Amino acid sequence: MRELSRRRRLLVLGICCLSLFIVGLDSTIVNLALPAIRSDLDASVSKLQWTIDAYTLVIASLLMLSGSTADRIGRRRTFQAGLVLFGVGSLLCGIAPTVDLLIVFRMLQAIGGSMLNPVAMSIITNTFTDPRERAQAIGVWGGVVGLSLAVGPVVGGALVDTAGWRYIFWINVPVVLIAFLLTALFVPESRAAVARRIDPVGQLLVMLFLVGLTYGIIEGRSAGWGSPLIVGCFVVVALSLVFLALYERRREQPLLEPRFFRSAPFSGATLIAVCGFAALSGFLFLNSLYLQEVRGFSALHAGLLTLPMAAMTVVFAPLSGWLVGNRGPRVPLVVAGTMLAVSGLVLSRLTDSTATPLLLGGYLIFGLGFGMLSTPITNAAVSGMPRSQAGVAAAIASTSRQVGASLGVAIVGTVLTARLVGSLETGFVSAARLGWFIIAGCGVLVLALGVITTGRWARSTAEAVAADLQVDRATVSA
Repeated sequence: MRELSRRRRLLVLGICCLSLFIVGLDSTIVNLALPAIRSDLDASVSKLQWTIDAYTLVIASLLMLSGSTADRIGRRRTFQAGLVLFGVGSLLCGIAPTVDLLIVFRMLQAIGGSMLNPVAMSIITNTFTDPRERAQAIGVWGGVVGLSLAVGPVVGGALVDTAGWRYIFWINVPVVLIAFLLTALFVPESRAAVARRIDPVGQLLVMLFLVGLTYGIIEGRSAGWGSPLIVGCFVVVALSLVFLALYERRREQPLLEPRFFRSAPFSGATLIAVCGFAALSGFLFLNSLYLQEVRGFSALHAGLLTLPMAAMTVVFAPLSGWLVGNRGPRVPLVVAGTMLAVSGLVLSRLTDSTATPLLLGGYLIFGLGFGMLSTPITNAAVSGMPRSQAGVAAAIASTSRQVGASLGVAIVGTVLTARLVGSLETGFVSAARLGWFIIAGCGVLVLALGVITTGRWARSTAEAVAADLQVDRATVSA
């Protein structure tokens, strides 16, 4: 591919950031609209959980497949297909007459979403060949995450209050159309010189593991934890995990490279991503119901109250990047884990009439912790990995974020429904207290893993894995 002008490269970056923005915006907006969806479609709490988790589960399952497909058939083509599916899914979500159809259309939306962010990152990496420019472009890309988190609650609240919850999906359609046309005009096609082979068996086993685990957690209470259906789900989860480990060890180009997990920084980053994003999704789920169902705030008011949390994320994410670059990932991970744990404890003390300063204090602490989290996860995942394997390692870390987001809603929502006595309006506060403690526990795990997986012993395990992968690559080349 010929070198593009600087203006053209920046235009490509802007187009790719549009995809990240609408996908990020969608998750925060939908959380804020849950009470309106519950009222309009007569949805139970478990159905609200599936409205969130159907989306994150599909994205988690297909992220790596989408990336390898784009490398093989063309990144621009895959990116445009993702935009079309995301747009059609958004349109259908907005006209869904029942909550069950809304969940199905969210899955279609997620298939498109899985083709956007990882493929857009590949396009950016291929477009910005200069290392310094590439680092700056990825920095802009990371800033858009915080921007979507900050804007989402306010935009979502305004739309829900003025136009209705269906418009939170319809707003995606014109953005998708603009991005599709700009992609066709300005984004060059590119493919990997040597594309990774698609691993359908590994892909199927990953999907069985994720869907079985989430379904078992969400539906376990209503179906009965000892029922054949739920027991069968957890048996499938265990078997799929065992078969996945055995099968992937035999493949030359596995979907999940088992040797990666011998690296303590990589394994730690994977678990930290699950814990950190479980805390975020659990927080968003509980907080939206608390502010609107218990406190009676409008959707816009709830969004404005949550804005300080998002603002702290925007402010502290760049500081986290600077600390990782200058001091390594340990300090940001320790701060992140500590703040997430403290915020969970603070928010566990919420009542039906908690003073706004205490509420905002919990939000600010959570935003600080989450803002420090994302950069060290990616850094720890690729720490010591050969350059040829860094992209795959980062993709697994991204998948772990989505897995965490699914489990957070599944676990916290299930705990809420199990402890709920009466209506959400009267019974939420006491029922949700254990959920807030679970979020605090996620912070403690982030803190502990951050300390354990960033020391000298952990670095030596990463170096050993990197050396093993380099030898393997040299053998294949020879």
